[in-house]
Amino acid sequence: MPVFSFLLYVFVTSFTPGPNNIMGMIFGNKYGVKKSVRFCLGVGTGYFFVMLACCYLNLFLQDIMPNVQFAMTILGGLYMLYLAYKIITSKGIDEKKDKKQDHIYFTAILLQFINPKGILSGITLITTFILPYYHTNMALIWFSALIALFGFLATFSWSLFGSVFQTFLTKYRKPFNIVMALSLVYISITIFME
Repeated sequence: MPVFSFLLYVFVTSFTPGPNNIMGMIFGNKYGVKKSVRFCLGVGTGYFFVMLACCYLNLFLQDIMPNVQFAMTILGGLYMLYLAYKIITSKGIDEKKDKKQDHIYFTAILLQFINPKGILSGITLITTFILPYYHTNMALIWFSALIALFGFLATFSWSLFGSVFQTFLTKYRKPFNIVMALSLVYISITIFME
């Protein structure tokens, strides 16, 4: 297996902007890095399960890929537009109303199953770098965990960025929310265009 190419691909797809990283930055800004760790762990956990599914269902998905890809593109793009709407209409922190944070871990896990960037990059990663060289259950679990770790680290990095610049981002919340929402809209449009 070309290890350098594998790691470079995982790094680039994990750390470039996408729904996980943008939401991580929003949570880091809104709740601080300590409270956003649950979201980041949820991303890592969900991504682990998605990578396992990519490994074990790869052959099946190859047969129906055009249908799966189209459905995931539509569903994922619409969800990103919904997230963009939620970001642009969000207000400051209201601790009394902020009970949604309790379910953030499970929400982040579920997000992975409709995240087209994660699923499509995962399928590409699995089919290109892993399955041609490894087939044992232990190897597939290990690589899925490694890829999920990259996903966690990327989202955590973006959360840390949001937290570190919390004062600045709070002062400029509306323009920041607009830029983040437009970023999600752009990602959604590029996914629809593929």
